[in-house]
Amino acid sequence: MRDHPQFPQDDGLVYLNHAGVGVWPRHTRDAVQGFAEACLRRGAADYPGWIEVEDRLRQRLARLMDVPVADLALVPNTSAGLSLIAYGLDWQPGDEVITNDHEFPSNRWVWESLAQRYGVHVRHVRLCDAATPEDALIEAIGPRTRLLPVSSVQYGTGLRMDLERLSDACREHGVLLGVDAIQTLGALRLSVDADFIVADGHKWLLGPEGLGVLYCRPELRRSLRLTQFGWHMVEHLGEFDRPDWQPADSGRCLEPGSPNMLGSHALEASLAVLEETGMAEVERRVLANARYTMEAARSHGCELVTPQEPDRHAGIVTFRVPGADPERLLAALRGSDVACAVRCGGIRFSPHFYTSYEAIDEGWRRLRYCLEG
Repeated sequence: MRDHPQFPQDDGLVYLNHAGVGVWPRHTRDAVQGFAEACLRRGAADYPGWIEVEDRLRQRLARLMDVPVADLALVPNTSAGLSLIAYGLDWQPGDEVITNDHEFPSNRWVWESLAQRYGVHVRHVRLCDAATPEDALIEAIGPRTRLLPVSSVQYGTGLRMDLERLSDACREHGVLLGVDAIQTLGALRLSVDADFIVADGHKWLLGPEGLGVLYCRPELRRSLRLTQFGWHMVEHLGEFDRPDWQPADSGRCLEPGSPNMLGSHALEASLAVLEETGMAEVERRVLANARYTMEAARSHGCELVTPQEPDRHAGIVTFRVPGADPERLLAALRGSDVACAVRCGGIRFSPHFYTSYEAIDEGWRRLRYCLEG
């Protein structure tokens, strides 16, 4: 199998799990090693240079998300970002949140947790109960609906949502739209008129676990009840003796304490690789690999869970193998050094832009071997 120069993976490894945890590029490994060496030799003597790296990271994220950099906050992960919104909104008893049966637990449970504390009603919608998934969500909007949180791409089925249509409907009805973009950022281009967008860096963004990003529309951000406080979230950063401190009028108001400088160095390096490739080219290759994987699934007689329409999938391909127990098959695949996952009663392959067709073919060859063995 041909290696991409940034991804010199172990001989024999077939990595098809970027929807779970992505791999690091060589550039990211080098950045982390360089940062560690600097910490060993010089401690924080060069801290201003670290801030420059973090600033570059914010700029890269803003370009990737097509949002103003001032409206971004660096957060530990997607769940933390969702929780900042969930417990920052001024809920009233009877307010309603609409969620759906495809969502990852982090984008369901945080809203369900509001019921006992604030009397919020969570309406669960089955996406298959209408002509389109968007119809199912829009038809559920009522007079007390306050928020529609949705994943841009569903983690299990790989269904890509029509965010533009959902955005238009939310604006029409005066409903907040929140987007969990973890299965889109780094795989496809993203531009959506949403009230908040959140994602983690360790999947398609090819970065480390422990660092993510939250965009929040300024009007919404200024209305949030802040639940975390510290030296880093104030307007006049570094003026420790200032008695009249105020939260920053930017996304930094959601960053209470010391930044994750190690994570920032790593994620900035990963995004540099994506930007050097160009997100249009990354998207083209991701979708080409998804289509190639779908064709292989059909040729092997598998049932595709992921929609095949070009505008309905991203990089995730989930399929069911007739007569195979998915958990046992997953264990066998892992034993054959194929990295993938089980979702929706099937196997989930998620190759990235650098993954070769040869690697995908090898994954299928080993799957057949596991079934025959």
